[in-house]
Amino acid sequence: MTESPNTYIHPEAKIGNNVMIEPFAYIDKDVVVGDNCWIGPNACLWEGTRLGNDCKIFPGAQVSCLPQDLKYSGEKTTAEIGDRTTIREFVTVSRGTKDRDKTIVGSDSLIMSYVHIAHDCHLGDHCIISNAVQIAGHVTMGDYAIVGGTAAIRQFTKVGSHVMIAGGSLVRKDVPPYVSAAREPLGYSGINAIGLRRRGYSKEQVNEIQEIYRIVYMSDLNTTKAIARINEEFNGSVEKKAIVEFIAGSERGIMKGLE
Repeated sequence: MTESPNTYIHPEAKIGNNVMIEPFAYIDKDVVVGDNCWIGPNACLWEGTRLGNDCKIFPGAQVSCLPQDLKYSGEKTTAEIGDRTTIREFVTVSRGTKDRDKTIVGSDSLIMSYVHIAHDCHLGDHCIISNAVQIAGHVTMGDYAIVGGTAAIRQFTKVGSHVMIAGGSLVRKDVPPYVSAAREPLGYSGINAIGLRRRGYSKEQVNEIQEIYRIVYMSDLNTTKAIARINEEFNGSVEKKAIVEFIAGSERGIMKGLE
């Protein structure tokens, strides 16, 4: 470990190998930092931080800060950051409450400047959250989700894997997997075909996803009837299963199609 004399590291913190800690960083008690991490100047890792290996925490970022939730009563919770994830300047990641016990940001993710990730959020791997996105409490987000700058996501909302959400969006309903979402009110604007192809999805897989969403959003069927038709017309692929299970399990309801 390499540290500046101007840093504060609590004696109970556990710091991995080959960690660089810059001046004026603050590392609280009950903090675990993995190997090969870089902690920038003025970054704060508060009690309950669990940092994976090869992470970068940029200046002014706050990880595992107290939840902005009046129901929080001091219970012992954590904020867990996966391996190789970058937290840019002035990001705030609140730790969990007794509802979920932890806030999670997955591995290989990029959280850009001024993002807020509230208590009990669970974000998957390979997510890109652009500048100044505000994510309220208890949000669940799948792998490879991309959220454009200044978007705001309502509490308890679910965002599926491989989703692209346009910048400035207000996300009030669940966003199912593999889609692009845009406009106000937020709605379906096609599937995230470019992202899927970049990640190795075949033409046949992309076409199947597109045909499934034609039934969901362009057939004038309600959700129950749309799911029944999808189950009748499509085999049990991984992608079909993910879409059907997401829609069937949506408590808030999924976003609408564009009119």
